[in-house]
Amino acid sequence: MALFGKKKLTTVKVRKREMPDGLWIKCPGCDEMVFKQELEAALNVCPKCGYHFQLPRAARIALLSDENSFVEWDAGLVSVDTLGFTGTASYLSKLKENQAKTGCDDAITCGRIHINGRPAALGVMDFEFLGASMGSVVGEKVTRLIERGTAEKLPVLISCASGGARMYEGLFSLMQMAKTSAALARHAEARLPYINILTHPTMAGVMASYATLGDLNIAEPGALIGFAGPRVIKETTQQELPAGFQRAEFLLKHGLLDMVVPRKELKATLALALDYLLPAQVSA
Repeated sequence: MALFGKKKLTTVKVRKREMPDGLWIKCPGCDEMVFKQELEAALNVCPKCGYHFQLPRAARIALLSDENSFVEWDAGLVSVDTLGFTGTASYLSKLKENQAKTGCDDAITCGRIHINGRPAALGVMDFEFLGASMGSVVGEKVTRLIERGTAEKLPVLISCASGGARMYEGLFSLMQMAKTSAALARHAEARLPYINILTHPTMAGVMASYATLGDLNIAEPGALIGFAGPRVIKETTQQELPAGFQRAEFLLKHGLLDMVVPRKELKATLALALDYLLPAQVSA
């Protein structure tokens, strides 16, 4: 038994102040904690190291277009379970879950915008919706976007992000690669520009089709871009991969990309590119 106990200096109980969840976010780039409001004010770019977080589709549309200029096309197209997928969770239940989470019908939103007064067709993919996987609806909306851009003599811009083809739709998903690429070929025949903005991550079937067929292929800093992921490639080849393999800066150095542009400079860069590619087009 202890001869001397600790003296209790006070009997006042202090209630521990609880910190609300979600106020701080740990940056994967520098491991620093970033205040959420500060991050959102910086367009989801870490103010400490410049790491580019994913940007919600509504914020992406606002970033790339003139204020209140966006008019949506082909809203309401919804995927169906053609194959009757019955894995650990049904496809329909996955769709409903992601529709509730994002408030959108599928992984891409398309429409007409103005960018510094110039009309353009814009598609924005959202990784929050089933990893922005490409199913029949995504492929159909991309194709319609390109075809309408061709018909209206508009440049086409697509902000890409994707984990690849949507496994729930099997070959119906893979068919979209050919369909979107064919639409782009007709757009090119009309001598109209197509510009990609590749964001983190852009992989597999999307990367192997319309995401890298642009007249100008632009990526955000640090974006992972490739067909198979680096871990799969490393395990298959049994070789060490170069530093920065499949990141935007690595691909720029090796000729797959034309530019790596920080998010804050994207709109100005796109406007300048369109002025160069379509100098005679009248803003409307």
